[in-house]
Amino acid sequence: MSTARLGRLPNRRDFLRVQAGRRCAMPGFVVQVAPAPADLAPVGLERPLIRVGFTVSRKVGNAVVRNRVRRRLREIARLVIPDHARADLDYVLVGRQAALGRAFATMQAELLQALKRLRALAVATP
Repeated sequence: MSTARLGRLPNRRDFLRVQAGRRCAMPGFVVQVAPAPADLAPVGLERPLIRVGFTVSRKVGNAVVRNRVRRRLREIARLVIPDHARADLDYVLVGRQAALGRAFATMQAELLQALKRLRALAVATP
């Protein structure tokens, strides 16, 4: 069972704010993180919402290729971020051309490694 749930970054202003934060480049993607705005704190006892955005440049390829990269990024984020990422940060995953040729399990491990490098791993609670 996951400790948080995924949300989306809704607008360009949020993407630009996260872009100005810390980043970690991996072969298939770049992870960018920045503190989430304080007014987004969860209300009541619901699980915290971790906001994630996805972007893929036109340099990566045509629309079909970009959408394939974006789908892969969404899936690795869905599998890794709720259980391992801090809920007080916003995340943006920027797709790269190499994301198409990389093994899915490798990309999952790289996302976990990037979160560790960015000091964005959630503290394990007993």
